[in-house]
Amino acid sequence: MSATSFVKASDVSRKWYLIDAEGLVLGRMAVVIANILRGKNKPFFTPHVDCGDNVVVINADKVALTGKKLTDKKYYWHTGYPGGIKNRNMKQLMEENRIDRIVTNAVKRMINKGPLQRQVLSKLKVYKGSEHPHMAQQPEVLDVASMNKKNSRRN
Repeated sequence: MSATSFVKASDVSRKWYLIDAEGLVLGRMAVVIANILRGKNKPFFTPHVDCGDNVVVINADKVALTGKKLTDKKYYWHTGYPGGIKNRNMKQLMEENRIDRIVTNAVKRMINKGPLQRQVLSKLKVYKGSEHPHMAQQPEVLDVASMNKKNSRRN
């Protein structure tokens, strides 16, 4: 009888991936990022261990949205005071230059909650422009648009 082998956190070797978000559909890009951050793309995936890789997202301000999400999608939060529910739609967040928060929230909501979620999300770096300070890590460029024709909205 063979036993299931689990990988330890010390045995994991991490890579760096670079994703150019220009023209990519937000939700489809977030799925790919969440899978890489959790390590689900590796053959030795272990659910209770952080075995994922680091991801750098550039040009987050040029991400594409489908349908009427720009005006209809709302983000809610509560201030903690009675009657303190607030909301903003996607257009307002983009005008406030919070596009990095939009990408981070899209990925965050695809990962199970708990301490492991916070540990996994610390490996996600989102930048509005094409410049990033992680060139020393030599990130491998990942072309999300070529994985599926529905992943991008480039004309």
